Amino acid sequence: MFDQEVRLERLLARHRDAAVVEPLTGRPALIRRDQILVAGHDAPAAEDLVRRWYDSRQEEHGVTRLRLRPPAKVDVCELAAQLGGDGRHRRLTVSPNHLVHGQPLWWSGPADLPRPAAPLPAPQADPGDQGAGRRREVTVAVLDTGLSPHPWYEGTGWYAEQRDEVTEVLDADLDFELDAQAGHGTFIAGVLLQHAPAARILARRVLGGDGVGDEVDVIRALSWLASRGRADVVNLSLGCHTFDDRPSPVLSRAIAALGRRTVVVACAGNAASDRPFWPAALKSVVAVAALDAAQRDRAWFSNYGWWVDACAPGVDITSTYVRFDGTRPRVNGIDPDAFEGFARWSGTSFAAPAVAGRIAGLAAGGLAAVEAADRVLDPAAAPTLPDLGVIIRS
Repeated sequence: MFDQEVRLERLLARHRDAAVVEPLTGRPALIRRDQILVAGHDAPAAEDLVRRWYDSRQEEHGVTRLRLRPPAKVDVCELAAQLGGDGRHRRLTVSPNHLVHGQPLWWSGPADLPRPAAPLPAPQADPGDQGAGRRREVTVAVLDTGLSPHPWYEGTGWYAEQRDEVTEVLDADLDFELDAQAGHGTFIAGVLLQHAPAARILARRVLGGDGVGDEVDVIRALSWLASRGRADVVNLSLGCHTFDDRPSPVLSRAIAALGRRTVVVACAGNAASDRPFWPAALKSVVAVAALDAAQRDRAWFSNYGWWVDACAPGVDITSTYVRFDGTRPRVNGIDPDAFEGFARWSGTSFAAPAVAGRIAGLAAGGLAAVEAADRVLDPAAAPTLPDLGVIIRS
């Protein structure tokens, strides 16, 4: 549907220190050149082992980024494999710094571009439970492109607390058009609120407007959450393929540090493949695929496989979006890039917050987040599909 090679060229032009690697034939991944990530306690040993190529180190909230000298031309994938060990038990917790994608229309969606949509009424919490005495405030962390102001939430206390630091960057390259992934975080927030209107959203900006970020920034955000114990549910509508198709041990450790009381939900990716997409494919993470428009089968773009736990609507979803009027001309009297706060979009990115929102909505009724997740994902209470998990319809 899209020219992936052209999009890859644009990505590499914008991120000049990025590189495509393919240690496994037919299974490419994106990394930052000359960078390896090390879990904090392993940093001194790793630094000593790479001293001959060493340039600098940077502490990043629970992870250390080691930069190597470019003239050395070190294969960081091979180096990470050597430092980590090839056996079942790794020696050091080391990984290349993979690029993560919030579905930037390459390898992993979204399956189409956002389109303007008619406004939706703001969701309201069910008043029937207000006097039950069991309701509690539930916090959902959204690690994404940030949040733009929107009438659905701009008057809330939780948004006022973080507004300036999480505001989305809509046109970073100043070409008078929305960046490819601008509005992604705002859209996800709207999907969450449709399922959990009373949820408190805690946003962290880990992706640029082009939908591209670094594994290290996701780890930093996760470490920040873990240090404060501030999230019941974490939504990660982002991910990547890794150079060895194994989970990044550094990212895995950061997710584990959140503890068993936090539920992590991640999108399965939009490559129409069963290749594991991380962090969704981690056993501790709820991986969400996308259902088609009829909500009966897999959306054509959605990933699938043994590692997928659930599937939810992911085609032509309507949600909150930014306000922006681009330069594209009208077609049949319709302006295709005049957005007034709402859009329609497709992708596993938007199936994931539907599941995260269901879990948060149940947890608001007094359940622990983990117990709420068990109920939402109970195969005895809902139909399932092979390689797609439990079906969660709208």
